[in-house]
Amino acid sequence: MSNPTATDAMKSNLGEAGSHLKSAASAAGEAIKGAAGAAGDELKLGKANVKSELADSALAGIAAAEVGGAAAREQVDALMDKGRDLIDSAADLIRERPLASFGVAFAAGWIIAKLARSGDK
Repeated sequence: MSNPTATDAMKSNLGEAGSHLKSAASAAGEAIKGAAGAAGDELKLGKANVKSELADSALAGIAAAEVGGAAAREQVDALMDKGRDLIDSAADLIRERPLASFGVAFAAGWIIAKLARSGDK
């Protein structure tokens, strides 16, 4: 039997290194495939979560719009009540002091007429 030469040892070591590199490349490919699969799964889950949140947002917006109409009606009713109260107060004041009310109305009309005439010039 002959002793292995340095060239034979080098060939053997290079062959072993090539084998290890091939195994490393295969392992890296498997890792990338696994990462891509996991990323795809995460992307699908994220997409589902986004769709769910957008749907919930749309439903909340619709509910707010429905409640907004009711709130607007409440505000209009409150303003109408205040307007009626103001008219009732004015009517009471006119009944209590008809002459003063007439004088104030006359003076206000006269001032408005003066302002209107001065704006025409």
